[in-house]
Amino acid sequence: MPTQNEIREQITHTIVEALEKGGLPPWRQPWLNDKNAGFPENVVSKRRYRGINPLLLQIASMRHGFQSKWWGTFKQWQELGGQVMRRPNNVEPGQWGTSIIFYKPLQIMEENEDGEKKQKTIYMMRSYVVFNLDQVNGECLNHLRVGHSVATDTDCIVRYEIADRLIESTGADIRYGGNRAYYHRKEDYIQIPLRGQFCASEYYETILHELVHWSEKRLDWNRKENGYAMGELIAEMGSCFLATELGIPIAENLPNHASYLQNWLRAMQSDHKFIFQASSQASKAADFILSFSRVEQPQEEVLAE
Repeated sequence: MPTQNEIREQITHTIVEALEKGGLPPWRQPWLNDKNAGFPENVVSKRRYRGINPLLLQIASMRHGFQSKWWGTFKQWQELGGQVMRRPNNVEPGQWGTSIIFYKPLQIMEENEDGEKKQKTIYMMRSYVVFNLDQVNGECLNHLRVGHSVATDTDCIVRYEIADRLIESTGADIRYGGNRAYYHRKEDYIQIPLRGQFCASEYYETILHELVHWSEKRLDWNRKENGYAMGELIAEMGSCFLATELGIPIAENLPNHASYLQNWLRAMQSDHKFIFQASSQASKAADFILSFSRVEQPQEEVLAE
């Protein structure tokens, strides 16, 4: 089994390679208007993947053209009556399955300089290989396939209304007007242009981005240590996590964020923990904002085996 550092290096290399080839962050992907498409979920537990895993799964979806949100291990698909397809000849060995990671908390006793023993929580990391539903044969799984449960226009309206209620439920001080969107940290308010200046998805995308910044003080981010580029990356990822959770399509064009791309790449290449820190903080920020309007899911990510 590879070490934790080896797993981090492998995952970081995969993300950096996708960014360099695609030119855009892989987590900014527009979703199909279908209930079987969207934020990656495990087909057995029906729980959304967390942390770094959504990024890895979305990269794989972009590479292979997958549309389904459902993922599972070889064993899970087999137990559901499906059969993972053989690797196509045009796919390199080791690239057909997608490696994700699972964190398990362990309690250990640690002795300090005075000889006192204290309990400490550490996280062991293991890797698993999962497959998308689009890689699996089996008529018994057709009800989960994209195109078999298309959402209606009414569904979209309802989901956007949910987003409006969520934004209102946070109680954030949001001020409208002008031609800039930002979070004023010292005075603790969000400034955003008038809603009519946006198309629907861009409005939500922008305001969710600023809400992630708004969560900084409430989640006690270390702004000086993380730096500006890290803060923007976290806000971008958190915004996408929130948008996909709420069913809002994400705009493909990222002209406002292109200037940060090279900084993100350089930082990730010099520190393999960078992308993990960013995705972890983005998940915490998204969960914090969502907690204003829904019951929180358990924090530990589980692959139902």
